[in-house]
Amino acid sequence: MCDTFVALPPSTADGSIIFGKNSDREPNEAQALEYYPAQAYSERNMLRCTYIKIPQVRETHAVLLSRPFWMWGAEMGANDKGVVIGNEAVWTKMPLTRKGGLTGMDLLRLALERSATAADALETMVQLLSDHGQGGICGYQDRRMVYHNSFIVADPDEAWVLETAGPLWAALKVKDVYTISNGLTIGGEFDQCHPDLIDTARQKGLLKKGETFHFARCFSDRLFTTFSASRRRRKRSLSLVAAKKGELGVSSAIKILRDHQASSYRPDSHILARCLCAHAANTLTRNATQSTGSVVAYLKKDKQIYWVTGTSAPCTGIFKPITFEKEVLPDIGPVPDGTFNPLTLWWYHEMLHRSVLLDYTARLEAFREERDSLEQSFINQAYDPITNSQWCVTKMAFQRALEATGRWIERVQNLPIQHRAKWIYRRYWKKQNDKSGVTV
Repeated sequence: MCDTFVALPPSTADGSIIFGKNSDREPNEAQALEYYPAQAYSERNMLRCTYIKIPQVRETHAVLLSRPFWMWGAEMGANDKGVVIGNEAVWTKMPLTRKGGLTGMDLLRLALERSATAADALETMVQLLSDHGQGGICGYQDRRMVYHNSFIVADPDEAWVLETAGPLWAALKVKDVYTISNGLTIGGEFDQCHPDLIDTARQKGLLKKGETFHFARCFSDRLFTTFSASRRRRKRSLSLVAAKKGELGVSSAIKILRDHQASSYRPDSHILARCLCAHAANTLTRNATQSTGSVVAYLKKDKQIYWVTGTSAPCTGIFKPITFEKEVLPDIGPVPDGTFNPLTLWWYHEMLHRSVLLDYTARLEAFREERDSLEQSFINQAYDPITNSQWCVTKMAFQRALEATGRWIERVQNLPIQHRAKWIYRRYWKKQNDKSGVTV
């Protein structure tokens, strides 16, 4: 499960476009934060994506990706032209393809590598969908997980929503703000669509005679959409973005991604994945619901800054700034996999995250104010007009965040547990820790 939003002027504070996403996947599905420079290739090259090979293009853009470690594609990312994309799993009435095709994450990465604008990225994904189709198992350990995809695509000038149902699709240009949360949202109004979209709905009996076409109503799978709690989360994200109309910025976008709906939130207190900042809790309804990576993009024509955690759980993680300057990404250790390795940024942070889960409210409070103060210092430096090197700010932020995480791990693990979580919740996380080798 995931949540993605975008806000355009005049909803933002300074005329920028603000984009945000939490990527929700399985708890031990480490997400690799990676930078790939621009490349030139021979026309004969073939590119291996997650499941299939496709022809490579002559040149690719440099990309910053947050990628589930075992797949080629990415959950979210940006390129050196200021294009940013986030994807969402959606369930539709169109048949699923378990073998072959491009995953939604493949489509996202390919669009970033091959597109100079948001409109180009939209066209690229639509063409790839037509040429190769979408499909393939998208779960890490849950090998039943197959789905279709929706996307928010933005650049410093505009943003688009692209939603798919098998080979079919509809696209809507964003006018002000938009959010998506694992359910189709486009209705009867859209700017572009598959040429056979409406005819297919009629042929399959999804659009009755005399009815007005509505993309989501015709193609949504009600059962999966309901149990994903997508409508509830989308309603929440829309309300939070709307509440900041005219003043939305990086700080408020980060707060939205950390939202639990209540200050007294307990992650063992609910059955469905109803929170934007998501914590896994059981194998039935909240397994692929751990926020394993988060990003906020600040987009203006003369400045683009990407705020990333590079870790799970935005509530315990720290957002750090990245720009396409110099080396782009500091050393954050080897690429993580599904096994605990404290030398990697993602797994090192899991010692903090999973220690907090043992007594969430009390343990988060032990460092919440310091977390917020540290992030605000990064924001102040990144947007200071006299800052000469964004690369220096990036290196400093990653180093200070790493040091803070170490302090907080020690502080939290020394706190006595005041409110023990429910047994079934503790049992679920013990199994996840045993599988990955995390000790908390």
